[in-house]
Amino acid sequence: MSHKLIIRICAVIMAASGVVILFSTLFPIISYEWESARRYPILISPLVDKETASFKFSKKDYTKASSWFEGKKGEESTPQEVKYFTISVPKLNIENATVAIGGEDLSKSLIQFAGTALPGKVGNSVIFGHSILPIFYDPKNYLAIFSTLNKLKKGDKAFVDYDGISYEYVVEDMFEVRPSDTQILEQNSSESFLTLVTCTPPGDPRKPKRLIVRARLIPPDQKNAYLRN
Repeated sequence: MSHKLIIRICAVIMAASGVVILFSTLFPIISYEWESARRYPILISPLVDKETASFKFSKKDYTKASSWFEGKKGEESTPQEVKYFTISVPKLNIENATVAIGGEDLSKSLIQFAGTALPGKVGNSVIFGHSILPIFYDPKNYLAIFSTLNKLKKGDKAFVDYDGISYEYVVEDMFEVRPSDTQILEQNSSESFLTLVTCTPPGDPRKPKRLIVRARLIPPDQKNAYLRN
């Protein structure tokens, strides 16, 4: 085999590899955009938001929970003995993932946004989870744990174990918001909710939107009714 032929073969292999890598990176982001426009019509935005984004990598550190919503920092909460609890989401193969109450580092755990309601209490318990390209999804890696959060649907369940008590939640709504839409952190004084949040599209370095999964606590006396549905 001639030297020139070897070089040509190597060049073809490298070009093909580049195409595969580019496709595997861009296709999940573009397909997510298409799917989100269909599933979450509350926010329909172009691939690039002209007001807040451009084709530049974000300089923010999105492994820090305080970077996720513009101008919003966690409120100081009453000191408590319980610092961590766990959450399981069977649909996503997430089992007993650690949630730090009022924490900051999303590379080490999920984070409950400071000042939001504790699990089982009246109000809105908001949990942030990091995401990357779905092909690298790993429910045991906190940098990838919410990469397939968009696979959840209404009726799916989440289970929280807090301070020795187990709570069951059922997904009832999913939508997208902009980083400036901090109303999803607001509290509800009538019922108990669980809100799961991640940046979207997964793997997009601009982090232009937030996917919100809202679940409602199933009261113990109503669990049998949910089982029948």
